[in-house]
Amino acid sequence: MLLCGGRRFNLLAPTTPLSFGTFIKHLAASKSSKLSLTAKSFTSSTSSKVFSSSRFEALNSRQKEQVHLYIDSLLEWNQKMNLTAVKEESEVMERHVEDSLSIIEPIRTSYLSHCGPSSENLNLVDVGSGAGLPGVILAIASPGWKVTLLESLNKRCSFLEHVVSQIGLSNVQVKRERAEKLGQDVSFRESFDVAVARAVAEMRILAEYCLPLVRTGGIFVAAKGHDPQEEVQRAERAIQLMGASLLHIRCGIVFFHIVVTKGCDHGSEWFLVGIPDPNLPVSENHHFQSLSMIGPGLTLDRVDSHSKHGQRTAIICLKGKPTPKKYPRDPGTPAKIPL
Repeated sequence: MLLCGGRRFNLLAPTTPLSFGTFIKHLAASKSSKLSLTAKSFTSSTSSKVFSSSRFEALNSRQKEQVHLYIDSLLEWNQKMNLTAVKEESEVMERHVEDSLSIIEPIRTSYLSHCGPSSENLNLVDVGSGAGLPGVILAIASPGWKVTLLESLNKRCSFLEHVVSQIGLSNVQVKRERAEKLGQDVSFRESFDVAVARAVAEMRILAEYCLPLVRTGGIFVAAKGHDPQEEVQRAERAIQLMGASLLHIRCGIVFFHIVVTKGCDHGSEWFLVGIPDPNLPVSENHHFQSLSMIGPGLTLDRVDSHSKHGQRTAIICLKGKPTPKKYPRDPGTPAKIPL
């Protein structure tokens, strides 16, 4: 139930597929007040601003402080070692923090739908964590999750250990090892509820890195910044060999700017964020798997999450059976000879 200008707006439950027509139908409008819809364009900076408020601004004060401490450490250490090409705090926030926060909803929704009754205490591994993205940000935003940052380079592990200690993340451990070796370690193999990877490698390689670490019934989430359809098609065999199947692809966040142009609520404004239905093409997608209200005005705008850094996409794979013991192959082989 939402209030706008004194009027009640009834929304379906977040997990119920919802079209804009259904949304309008559920508005509790009075007979004397009619709704008029007009369209307007958004700039990329507008959509970035809306997206930011839907993720970072939803964190509590302690979590926001931890994010800022992380950014400060990242930029400081970046002066003496190569952690990121980003040099400004605002760009770190938009390009790294917001992208990392954006995959929490796909993780939770997919896990609850296919893996278990709760997503509050997940055991998650961030494969090829690098500068701690997305793992550190996920650990901050979801303190009930146990997060393992898997990184093979000593210098990066030193940074990760420093920042985890400085921020005070008791739910995080740093593991220096190659994914191929950890996947054959009985202490870690098929022990995680969720594996995530961001900007590490193409899907054929990622599948062999990540899925051996995921328990049967768990999920692997690859964060991508572009339309990955061809890449996913090439990776179908590798995903299947690891005992998994493609669950769905979440291609970006859709933004709606709603403005009441007639009636007693004239001038009221709202921003809505919807997750596209993965079963529909992006160009035709007017249905959502979830819907959330994130700010105060009805014109309808549909804006995909294309900032200057590209589209945010999550590829979700569900592991249905154990990975054959021969996978992952020896270190370096998955990258040299992808499945």
